[in-house]
Amino acid sequence: MTVNYPERRARVAEMLPAREVDAILVTSGVNVRYLTGLESSNAAVLIKADGSALLVTDNRYIEKTRGLDVAAVEASDVAARLAAPGIGIEAASMTVATFNRLSSLLESGPVPLEPLVELLRAVKDDDELELLRTACAISDQAFADVTGNIGPGVTERDVARLLEARMIELGADGPAFATIVAAGENGAIPHHAPGGRELRTGDLITIDFGACYQGYHADMTRTVALGAPAAWQREIYDLVAEAQRAGSRALAPGATAKEVDAAARSVIEAAGHGAHFRHGLGHGVGLEIHEDPFLGPLRTGRLEDRVPVTVEPGVYLPDRGGVRIEDTLVTRTGGPELLTKTTKELLVL
Repeated sequence: MTVNYPERRARVAEMLPAREVDAILVTSGVNVRYLTGLESSNAAVLIKADGSALLVTDNRYIEKTRGLDVAAVEASDVAARLAAPGIGIEAASMTVATFNRLSSLLESGPVPLEPLVELLRAVKDDDELELLRTACAISDQAFADVTGNIGPGVTERDVARLLEARMIELGADGPAFATIVAAGENGAIPHHAPGGRELRTGDLITIDFGACYQGYHADMTRTVALGAPAAWQREIYDLVAEAQRAGSRALAPGATAKEVDAAARSVIEAAGHGAHFRHGLGHGVGLEIHEDPFLGPLRTGRLEDRVPVTVEPGVYLPDRGGVRIEDTLVTRTGGPELLTKTTKELLVL
């Protein structure tokens, strides 16, 4: 994809005067990639209020900077370049050790800043949305291809491995995160790690997974039944599906994070299962699997247009099982765009 990295950096520069700094040293690897195109384990980018920028890395990655549109130097040469008297830092990502080293180089101490680049990353451009659509399409297809292999005697770990392998075969970089497969009673654990538990007839099986495609992360969850579901299983499935629809409908530019969460949570609370929905409704996705904005009862802020988020309510009954249904959607002025297309009707295998 063609990315206008100078425009992204210019937008960061425009935000600096209001924060009373002359420059910002971006050290989060994800944010460095967003602003320069360089993916590495050791890089930073210094952006000044005048719009100039300097990419700092070590000799392992300096060759990778050739062809990028930002000047690059090795870390050993950066001390003389820190000429701005007021340098902001990413308080959420900089280690204390790095902070101390930076402080020793500056006449005035670095200024910790609240997330700044993350605010820009939340709103996606056309190229980013297309990459997310592809990641979600791979996830949908992998799920369709693997469901025929889900049956009694197969383990949770088997299903996870099959899904992850199929996503790679379909063109994914790899899984967007460690796949969750939770069968039967394990479905009561929202982030259960799949193990050797064999699937049995009568199980509800929650499968939370997604593909990463060119750095962009999909996220979806489907809960399936192995054999005809019991009445209690059908009841909580239908309840979660109703809550998921309500939360999805609430997605709109201008809606608050609390309002969207409440739209889904109120459905579950009205049915007497409020205590069994133990996490926020969703989160943003993009270069990270969990990024701003976050949807929850204590979250602040309003959604904007072109912001991809997940909507993933769940009901978890200790020692019995649970249901979670999750889609990745994009907030749009005319109504949310659904990226994960797999049906949310209960699939009985």
